[in-house]
Amino acid sequence: MTTVAVIPSYEPDERLLELISGLKGQRVDRVVVDDGSGERYRPIFRQATKDAVVLSYGVNQGKGHALKLGLRYVMEHYPCDTVVVTVDADGQHTVEDTVRCAAQAAGHPRAMVLGCRSFEASGVPLRSKVGNLVTRTVYRLTSGERVSDTQTGLRAFSAGLISFLVGVGGSRYEYEMNVLLACPQHNIEICEVPISTIYEPGNASSHFHTLRDSARIYARILAFVASSFASFLVDFSLFGLFVTCFAGMGSLGVFGANVLARLLSAAFNYTVNRTIVFRSKGSVAQTAGRYAMVAAGLLLGNSMALLLLTGILGVSPLLAKVFVETCSFVASWLMQNRFVFARKEQ
Repeated sequence: MTTVAVIPSYEPDERLLELISGLKGQRVDRVVVDDGSGERYRPIFRQATKDAVVLSYGVNQGKGHALKLGLRYVMEHYPCDTVVVTVDADGQHTVEDTVRCAAQAAGHPRAMVLGCRSFEASGVPLRSKVGNLVTRTVYRLTSGERVSDTQTGLRAFSAGLISFLVGVGGSRYEYEMNVLLACPQHNIEICEVPISTIYEPGNASSHFHTLRDSARIYARILAFVASSFASFLVDFSLFGLFVTCFAGMGSLGVFGANVLARLLSAAFNYTVNRTIVFRSKGSVAQTAGRYAMVAAGLLLGNSMALLLLTGILGVSPLLAKVFVETCSFVASWLMQNRFVFARKEQ
């Protein structure tokens, strides 16, 4: 079985050539993508052409764009049972770890194999520790999957998954996070292989811009939160209005206010999530039916909880509403991501 490494590279140094040489020694084919590094780095890429296919373009387009270009090349020139492994060119990934991840992928053709570092190791920059902690926590909440290193660029998979991977949105660092978010929706298993944790002092070789690229990485996750929060505001505002209108009906009025507010805010939430957040291609009838099932379950649970809190425990209706909605936030998003708008394999 053939193994091919796709190596996106922007402004590389001699470590790129060392990586290529090491992979050649392991009989791994090499495809290097020059992500618009410029004339200054032309000599390195000229040397790389001796032992690798080098794909180049003039203007920097981002890591995601470079990866997709390399993957398209593999799809056009290699059979679908080829094992593909993406490797960073900055020395963070060893040849030995690359080969181990490729071997794992060879035995799991429907999986995305991640080479995962230990963030407890000495020498890991603080920003990397904090960034990975936040990202993996939010990823688990939104996808339901547990991944220890969401930022790793060492990933191995069957070439049969390339058509799926090139269709995932994103052209820069956010692309790799988008892939992880899309895998559960396409029933693609995520496997982890422990690898060496290698960082330069200060992470000097990284081209990751903390604020700009973090914003891209979190864009889809933030869209989840923004949609939910906007729907909560609609729900909360309508609930307050209806509670005032039904003030003379006691706990029954609270129950009715919650039902009406939820129905209207659910219609708003469904529309935003389907068209903007998930960009679902499923039929309205199918996704709306699933959404209605989830919304009905949440409505029943929320309403019963509100009756308990306001009618028995004497909690203020508005405070009770905040508490109940906070508790159901994670459950709502998991159900929408994994069931309502999930993209199943054809």
